Amino acid sequence: MAGQQQGVVVAGAAGGLGQAVCAALRAGGWQVCAVGRSAERLSVLGDPVLRVVADVSSAEGAKAAIEQASALFGAAPAGFVNCAGAVSLAPLHRTSSEAWRACLAANLDTAFFGLAAFVDAARQAGQPAAAVMVSTVAARIGTPNHEAVAAAKAGVEGLVRAAAATYAAARIRVNAVAPGIMDTPAVGGLIGTPAAREGAAKQYPLPGIGDPADLASLIAWLLSPAAGKVTGQVWAVDGGFSAIRPLVR
Repeated sequence: MAGQQQGVVVAGAAGGLGQAVCAALRAGGWQVCAVGRSAERLSVLGDPVLRVVADVSSAEGAKAAIEQASALFGAAPAGFVNCAGAVSLAPLHRTSSEAWRACLAANLDTAFFGLAAFVDAARQAGQPAAAVMVSTVAARIGTPNHEAVAAAKAGVEGLVRAAAATYAAARIRVNAVAPGIMDTPAVGGLIGTPAAREGAAKQYPLPGIGDPADLASLIAWLLSPAAGKVTGQVWAVDGGFSAIRPLVR
């Protein structure tokens, strides 16, 4: 692909994080193909971002998304980011089987099938490639009422490590980021009042609500040649929530 922009597919691109990732990748010189289930929602990204309407929570949908992106790029994508997901907050005893299945489909199935389709295309093309999945701080430290999403995202982290091991010899890198709460529409209901926002911010050793642009910058770096020796890692971007306890004064 010498002399040509490398292509990256961003699934779940219409969400708050997805939009930030598309912007960061465009700024870094990538050719971006945004994937989502709604053409109307994807339209907010504007040109020159390419767009594909597909549901990557199924094997068929994920394969179609990668095939269409490859046709638009003129080559197999060199990068894949799965920003698709859903916040599911409820205690275990109040989580219906329907809510559980929907949480798995949005968070784990999209990662599994999206990554599988991407890896298959990269292997057939015989080219180096890199993928980044999105986990959550709740997958590594117990957080009340996060049982469904914590289980789904813990599965994403296991997928990342196993896939990184499987495809390292093919020069395909797989990593994940695990943010704390971020200022996106998906969590707007949780931090919709000044009091709720202040309370959420105080949970973190480095106080504050996460900025999607900061996480997007890390994702862009993980896809870049600068991270060429990084694979199988889960990068916590949580203000120290999962690793340290501040000195209480």
